[in-house]
Amino acid sequence: MKNKPSLELLFSQLGLANSPAAIELYVRTHQLAANVSLHDAPFWNKGQRALLISHLVQDDDWAIWVDELNQQLHLDAYRLQAV
Repeated sequence: MKNKPSLELLFSQLGLANSPAAIELYVRTHQLAANVSLHDAPFWNKGQRALLISHLVQDDDWAIWVDELNQQLHLDAYRLQAV
């Protein structure tokens, strides 16, 4: 494998800006409710959704980064549950 999987490369695979600042902004502005699965988020296009599901189903080296993205996009929901 040429590039070791990372959150930045996952964003790149999804066709999104992948600088640390761009990722932080994306995460902050795309928070999901606790009951919305990552792959069901309304902002993914068909290709992005398929890519995320594929990595999870294959449980490949990218799955950990998909899980990380899932956690980050649910941070607000987790905070609300902790209150």
